[in-house]
Amino acid sequence: MRAGKVRLEDVDRKLLNRMQSGFPVSARPFLEIGNELGLTETEVLARVSRLKELGVIRRIGANVNPRSIGFVSTLCAAHVPEERVAKFVNTVNEYAGVTHNYSREHYFNVWFTFIAESFEDIEKNLETISRRTHIKDILNMPATKVFKIKAEFEL
Repeated sequence: MRAGKVRLEDVDRKLLNRMQSGFPVSARPFLEIGNELGLTETEVLARVSRLKELGVIRRIGANVNPRSIGFVSTLCAAHVPEERVAKFVNTVNEYAGVTHNYSREHYFNVWFTFIAESFEDIEKNLETISRRTHIKDILNMPATKVFKIKAEFEL
């Protein structure tokens, strides 16, 4: 069940603020968070499950710096006719290295980030995507410097 805008209780806001960074690495992280917020482990798990079901929490997991493990990243933009966007997006989303994929109101209307072991791998994948979708106008804009280190939203 996904809703548009979700009304959050104050305790949900506190929970989300706490979980965004510094998630405990322990046998019982939800117990630790609960202790900090005055909740039981069961209450934390129930709230997290509900927030996930509502689409507020997309995923819980590690945010790995690709460069630290020898990977490279790039931002791609493609010009895709409106009637072919769904096929293009579905094709792009088949690749494990695609981390974001979204549309914009612009000539280049589909944007996505791609992470791989090398720029050569990314180029090969982009060529394959182009061949499979018949979309020729795809920009490959490798990151040269990272400015955004983390994104947190104070709720």
